[in-house]
Amino acid sequence: MEKLQIDLGEKIYPIYIGSGLLGSLREYLDTADQWVMITDENLDDLYGEPLRQAFAGKTVYKVVIIPGEESKNIDTVTEIIDYMHEIGCTRQSKLLAFGGGVVGDIAGFCASIYMRGIGYIQVPTTLLAQVDSSVGGKTGINITQGKNIMGTFYQPQGVISDVALLRTLPKREFISGLGEVVKYGIIYDYAFFQYIRAHKEKILSLEQSSIAYIIRRCCEIKARIVAQDEKENGLRKILNFGHTIGHALESITNYEKYTHGEAVWIGMYNEILLAQRAGLIKQEYFQELQDFFIDMGIHYDLPGYDTEALLDKMSKDKKNLQGKISFILPVDRGSVVEKHLTREEIRW
Repeated sequence: MEKLQIDLGEKIYPIYIGSGLLGSLREYLDTADQWVMITDENLDDLYGEPLRQAFAGKTVYKVVIIPGEESKNIDTVTEIIDYMHEIGCTRQSKLLAFGGGVVGDIAGFCASIYMRGIGYIQVPTTLLAQVDSSVGGKTGINITQGKNIMGTFYQPQGVISDVALLRTLPKREFISGLGEVVKYGIIYDYAFFQYIRAHKEKILSLEQSSIAYIIRRCCEIKARIVAQDEKENGLRKILNFGHTIGHALESITNYEKYTHGEAVWIGMYNEILLAQRAGLIKQEYFQELQDFFIDMGIHYDLPGYDTEALLDKMSKDKKNLQGKISFILPVDRGSVVEKHLTREEIRW
């Protein structure tokens, strides 16, 4: 097992990475008068009994939600908060998020608003959540007009990433999460991007040492970024590479056609093309990135979608400035910049 730390000055919490951590989950749970575990139906079917055993001797309640982005809304939050109040949760109670990004975002948001804030722990079960969404304290839910419009910055008390949980992850979900892994190499660490390219087959076959390394490296990078900019006022914005287009794509397809990771893959590719059209990225590096993305075998086309509808969604992004849309665009190996572009500069 490996241990990293997120250090935000007043707030410090650990990230544990290893295989088989679920079996010893109880060792990582500190005192609480009661625990409320939030998970989804698929995970409850797979891990309901091991989790029950892991919580042996502790008072624990369980909330099981429908899998997917359709659950990431205010109605789900209200139901969870009502239930927590009904069973008598106090400020000494804690939440445990056992799931992917949707479960983690919902659980973190509920923890941040229940009685003005209670503790919670993340136990991410997808690659995307283990390398990205469980770390850094972003919580959020969707509204009709866009993704994560309602949310908070609220750090967990710890993150427990059991690599063994990825063995039951569908291949589509694993490939989705790999997009967030690639993102870290492009925005921050070119050597890491080279590692991903060189070890792609081992990663895709879930070779344990390669998987553990990419999770650790992504968490290390995110820990450094969040420590410098917890509330996304500057450096942390680079983590949004691929997400401006990605979030808009999810929204116009009603979160039904793409997973979040697939939308990010498409967003990254098209933002690389945008960087090239804007003359920001060196041609040799552009070709290197384009070759890698094409080799992944993912379909990145956007022309089939209503350009104006996508632009309308992007125009409501939280990071926009003076009517221009915010993008994180690659310029060189391991280097990106934020650019605010008009609708006319974006059209493809």
